[in-house]
Amino acid sequence: MRTSARQDGDEAELIDRAKKGDTEAFGVLVERYQRRVANVALAVVHNQDDALELAQETFVRAYQNLTKFESRSSFSTWLYRIAANLAIDFWRREGRHVMLRGEDAENELRRLPSDKGDSFKAASRGELSKRLSAALEELTPEHRTVILLREVEGLSYDEISETLQCPRGTVMSRLHYARSRLRGLLKDIPED
Repeated sequence: MRTSARQDGDEAELIDRAKKGDTEAFGVLVERYQRRVANVALAVVHNQDDALELAQETFVRAYQNLTKFESRSSFSTWLYRIAANLAIDFWRREGRHVMLRGEDAENELRRLPSDKGDSFKAASRGELSKRLSAALEELTPEHRTVILLREVEGLSYDEISETLQCPRGTVMSRLHYARSRLRGLLKDIPED
Protein backbone atom coordinates (compact mmCIF):
# COMPACT_ATOMS: atom_id res chain seq x y z
CA MET A 1 0.00 0.00 0.00
CA ARG A 2 1.38 3.39 -0.99
CA THR A 3 1.46 6.01 1.73
CA SER A 4 0.79 9.67 1.16
CA ALA A 5 3.60 12.20 0.79
CA ARG A 6 2.99 13.46 4.34
CA GLN A 7 3.43 9.95 5.77
CA ASP A 8 6.68 9.19 3.93
CA GLY A 9 8.74 10.61 6.75
CA ASP A 10 11.12 13.47 7.02
CA GLU A 11 13.35 14.77 4.27
CA ALA A 12 16.47 12.93 5.44
CA GLU A 13 14.62 9.62 5.25
CA LEU A 14 13.31 10.45 1.77
CA ILE A 15 16.81 11.35 0.59
CA ASP A 16 18.23 8.16 2.07
CA ARG A 17 15.55 6.06 0.39
CA ALA A 18 16.06 7.87 -2.93
CA LYS A 19 19.83 7.25 -2.72
CA LYS A 20 19.00 3.54 -2.46
CA GLY A 21 16.95 3.69 -5.67
CA ASP A 22 13.47 4.40 -4.30
CA THR A 23 11.98 6.48 -7.11
CA GLU A 24 8.76 7.10 -5.16
CA ALA A 25 10.76 8.79 -2.40
CA PHE A 26 12.52 10.96 -4.97
CA GLY A 27 9.11 11.73 -6.51
CA VAL A 28 7.95 13.11 -3.16
CA LEU A 29 11.01 15.37 -3.07
CA VAL A 30 10.27 16.54 -6.61
CA GLU A 31 6.68 17.36 -5.64
CA ARG A 32 7.87 19.35 -2.63
CA TYR A 33 10.34 21.47 -4.56
CA GLN A 34 9.25 21.60 -8.20
CA ARG A 35 7.47 24.96 -7.97
CA ARG A 36 10.32 26.70 -6.15
CA VAL A 37 12.96 25.24 -8.48
CA ALA A 38 10.95 26.41 -11.50
CA ASN A 39 10.71 29.89 -9.92
CA VAL A 40 14.49 30.06 -9.53
CA ALA A 41 14.90 29.23 -13.22
CA LEU A 42 12.11 31.61 -14.24
CA ALA A 43 13.78 34.49 -12.43
CA VAL A 44 16.80 34.06 -14.69
CA VAL A 45 15.34 33.09 -18.08
CA HIS A 46 11.96 34.91 -17.94
CA ASN A 47 10.27 32.26 -20.05
CA GLN A 48 7.89 29.77 -18.48
CA ASP A 49 8.51 26.96 -20.98
CA ASP A 50 12.28 27.28 -20.65
CA ALA A 51 12.01 27.49 -16.85
CA LEU A 52 9.94 24.31 -16.71
CA GLU A 53 12.45 22.49 -18.91
CA LEU A 54 15.28 23.74 -16.71
CA ALA A 55 13.42 22.58 -13.60
CA GLN A 56 13.03 19.15 -15.15
CA GLU A 57 16.74 19.08 -16.01
CA THR A 58 17.51 20.15 -12.43
CA PHE A 59 15.72 17.11 -11.05
CA VAL A 60 17.34 14.79 -13.59
CA ARG A 61 20.77 16.07 -12.56
CA ALA A 62 19.85 15.89 -8.88
CA TYR A 63 18.74 12.27 -9.25
CA GLN A 64 21.87 11.35 -11.20
CA ASN A 65 24.09 12.97 -8.55
CA LEU A 66 22.09 12.15 -5.43
CA THR A 67 24.84 9.95 -4.05
CA LYS A 68 27.11 13.04 -4.06
CA PHE A 69 24.70 14.96 -1.82
CA GLU A 70 26.31 14.86 1.61
CA SER A 71 23.76 16.82 3.66
CA ARG A 72 26.29 19.55 4.49
CA SER A 73 23.71 21.96 3.09
CA SER A 74 19.97 21.60 2.97
CA PHE A 75 18.48 19.64 0.09
CA SER A 76 16.64 22.75 -1.10
CA THR A 77 19.88 24.76 -1.22
CA TRP A 78 21.51 22.01 -3.24
CA LEU A 79 18.59 21.97 -5.69
CA TYR A 80 18.55 25.77 -6.00
CA ARG A 81 22.27 25.71 -6.78
CA ILE A 82 21.74 23.22 -9.60
CA ALA A 83 18.76 25.20 -10.95
CA ALA A 84 20.53 28.56 -10.77
CA ASN A 85 23.64 27.24 -12.51
CA LEU A 86 21.63 25.56 -15.27
CA ALA A 87 19.49 28.68 -15.80
CA ILE A 88 22.45 31.07 -15.90
CA ASP A 89 24.29 28.80 -18.34
CA PHE A 90 21.16 28.54 -20.50
CA TRP A 91 20.62 32.30 -20.47
CA ARG A 92 24.21 32.97 -21.50
CA ARG A 93 24.20 30.27 -24.17
CA GLU A 94 20.84 31.16 -25.68
CA GLY A 95 20.98 34.93 -25.21
CA ARG A 96 17.27 34.81 -24.50
CA HIS A 97 15.26 37.91 -23.85
CA VAL A 98 11.70 38.30 -22.66
CA MET A 99 9.19 37.44 -25.36
CA LEU A 100 5.58 36.79 -24.56
CA ARG A 101 3.94 34.02 -26.49
CA GLY A 102 1.34 31.36 -25.93
CA GLU A 103 0.12 31.07 -22.36
CA ASP A 104 2.35 33.91 -21.12
CA ALA A 105 0.80 36.29 -23.64
CA GLU A 106 -2.69 35.13 -22.65
CA ASN A 107 -1.90 35.76 -18.98
CA GLU A 108 -0.82 39.31 -19.80
CA LEU A 109 -4.04 39.85 -21.79
CA ARG A 110 -6.07 38.74 -18.75
CA ARG A 111 -4.44 41.54 -16.75
CA LEU A 112 -6.00 44.20 -18.97
CA PRO A 113 -8.75 46.15 -17.25
CA SER A 114 -12.28 44.87 -17.62
CA ASP A 115 -15.61 46.58 -17.24
CA LYS A 116 -16.16 44.66 -13.96
CA GLY A 117 -14.62 45.69 -10.64
CA ASP A 118 -12.03 48.35 -10.17
CA SER A 119 -10.38 48.46 -13.58
CA PHE A 120 -8.09 51.33 -12.62
CA LYS A 121 -6.48 49.26 -9.83
CA ALA A 122 -6.22 46.25 -12.15
CA ALA A 123 -4.57 48.36 -14.84
CA SER A 124 -2.19 49.87 -12.28
CA ARG A 125 -1.19 46.42 -11.01
CA GLY A 126 -0.69 45.23 -14.58
CA GLU A 127 1.44 48.26 -15.41
CA LEU A 128 3.49 47.84 -12.22
CA SER A 129 4.04 44.18 -13.06
CA LYS A 130 5.25 45.09 -16.54
CA ARG A 131 7.56 47.78 -15.20
CA LEU A 132 8.98 45.42 -12.59
CA SER A 133 9.54 42.68 -15.18
CA ALA A 134 11.28 45.15 -17.49
CA ALA A 135 13.44 46.44 -14.61
CA LEU A 136 14.40 42.88 -13.60
CA GLU A 137 15.36 42.18 -17.21
CA GLU A 138 17.89 45.04 -16.94
CA LEU A 139 19.74 43.10 -14.22
CA THR A 140 22.30 40.42 -14.94
CA PRO A 141 21.19 36.81 -14.33
CA GLU A 142 23.33 36.71 -11.19
CA HIS A 143 21.63 39.81 -9.77
CA ARG A 144 18.13 38.59 -10.67
CA THR A 145 18.86 35.24 -9.05
CA VAL A 146 20.08 36.87 -5.81
CA ILE A 147 16.94 39.07 -5.67
CA LEU A 148 14.67 36.05 -6.19
CA LEU A 149 16.41 33.89 -3.62
CA ARG A 150 16.34 36.66 -1.00
CA GLU A 151 13.08 38.50 -1.64
CA VAL A 152 10.86 35.71 -2.99
CA GLU A 153 12.28 32.51 -1.51
CA GLY A 154 13.36 34.21 1.72
CA LEU A 155 16.78 32.58 1.91
CA SER A 156 19.38 33.98 4.30
CA TYR A 157 22.64 35.48 3.04
CA ASP A 158 24.44 32.30 4.07
CA GLU A 159 21.95 30.08 2.24
CA ILE A 160 22.27 32.20 -0.90
CA SER A 161 26.05 32.07 -0.58
CA GLU A 162 25.89 28.29 -0.38
CA THR A 163 23.39 28.05 -3.25
CA LEU A 164 25.40 30.22 -5.61
CA GLN A 165 28.78 29.01 -4.31
CA CYS A 166 30.10 32.51 -3.75
CA PRO A 167 31.23 34.37 -0.63
CA ARG A 168 28.65 35.97 1.67
CA GLY A 169 30.17 39.37 0.87
CA THR A 170 29.54 38.80 -2.83
CA VAL A 171 25.90 37.98 -2.07
CA MET A 172 25.56 41.16 -0.04
CA SER A 173 27.24 43.20 -2.76
CA ARG A 174 25.03 41.74 -5.50
CA LEU A 175 21.91 42.37 -3.43
CA HIS A 176 22.95 45.95 -2.74
CA TYR A 177 23.66 46.57 -6.42
CA ALA A 178 20.44 44.88 -7.59
CA ARG A 179 18.28 46.80 -5.12
CA SER A 180 19.96 50.11 -5.99
CA ARG A 181 19.57 49.44 -9.71
CA LEU A 182 15.89 48.50 -9.29
CA ARG A 183 15.25 51.63 -7.19
CA GLY A 184 16.81 53.73 -9.93
CA LEU A 185 14.82 52.06 -12.67
CA LEU A 186 11.55 52.31 -10.74
CA LYS A 187 12.11 55.71 -9.07
CA ASP A 188 9.10 57.33 -10.73
CA ILE A 189 6.66 54.79 -9.27
CA PRO A 190 4.96 56.21 -6.16
CA GLU A 191 5.28 54.11 -2.99
CA ASP A 192 2.05 53.03 -1.34
